[in-house]
Amino acid sequence: MIFVPTDELKVGMRLAKPIYNKNGVLLYERNTKLTLQGIYSVKNFGLIGLYILEPAEPLPPMTAEDVEFERFQTMAVFSIKDDLKSIQKGHKPSELMVLANQIVRMYGALGHKVNFTQNLRSPEDYVYKHALNVGILAALISHKLHIDSSEQMNIVVAALLYDVGRLFLPTKMQNKTEDFSPEEYQMFRKAQFDGMSIINDNVDINNSVKRLVRGCQEEGEYDPAGTDNSNIPWGIRIIQVAHFYDVRTAMNLYEVPESEVRVVRTLLNRPRQYDPTVVRALLDSVRILSPGVCVELSNRERGLVIRENDDDPLRPIVLSFDKNQVYDLSSERAARTLQIKDLMKTMDNRIIVDDSTLQEYLNR
Repeated sequence: MIFVPTDELKVGMRLAKPIYNKNGVLLYERNTKLTLQGIYSVKNFGLIGLYILEPAEPLPPMTAEDVEFERFQTMAVFSIKDDLKSIQKGHKPSELMVLANQIVRMYGALGHKVNFTQNLRSPEDYVYKHALNVGILAALISHKLHIDSSEQMNIVVAALLYDVGRLFLPTKMQNKTEDFSPEEYQMFRKAQFDGMSIINDNVDINNSVKRLVRGCQEEGEYDPAGTDNSNIPWGIRIIQVAHFYDVRTAMNLYEVPESEVRVVRTLLNRPRQYDPTVVRALLDSVRILSPGVCVELSNRERGLVIRENDDDPLRPIVLSFDKNQVYDLSSERAARTLQIKDLMKTMDNRIIVDDSTLQEYLNR
């Protein structure tokens, strides 16, 4: 699977992922060959590009839950875009609480991990897609932390709103999260202030949500030195972790995304800035190294994950391609000399391997 920018799409290329309209209606199924009309449609939708199957590549695995996740993302982005634009213009949002309720209902009580599929972002839609994904991650994480339903709803609403100030920045700055020049940082802080002011004036939310939004603008990601998180409310800690994970793993026009493995390691290595309990809840919510994922090992071998490790997701059981040997990284002895270095550098790291084949290697 490769990413192809819209301007480089060609007739006959096969879609690796489905395309939906704003109402969630399927327009183009996976494995569909692009036509000239289809390419025009993609351009009209404002998409920055598509995931395309390479010529001899089989269709990658995708569960019904994965399909529904991407479908929901597509529909919900249109909803949050309309609401955040209304807030920016000084109007009341019409569907904000409806969307927050949907997110909590769909992702705020799951008993299993999800494949958190990232959406492609342009400078024009970055804020909306980021807000949505942080809201979904906040719902997943807060459930794992056993936060009560009313507070969970407050956290999700705050996650959808806390970055609305970015809309007051020039488009080229809206996806920037670090390395600000002094002038840019002043612009960013003013945009945050303007966003908070307009939320206070036009959004009918309780004071708990407003405190969370304000707190997110004052803590964590925006403090380069880090901060002791012990006195920070749970909602802010959750949004900090969700924000960082989404920002670093998202794909946009100007930056290559980091792998989930590298992002999680960064979170784990900054315990004063990112609460380890919240990071653990993130790891319990999203699949990082599940069976079928291809990885690079610290000894330069390449391998395939054949069993997850729920106790430590970064230490699964791996089959080496180079030596045809199984490494159990959950073993302390093995982990002392061998670690997962990174995911293999492909757009989709999963390989279709049936359960019986995986079991065959595990029983060696």
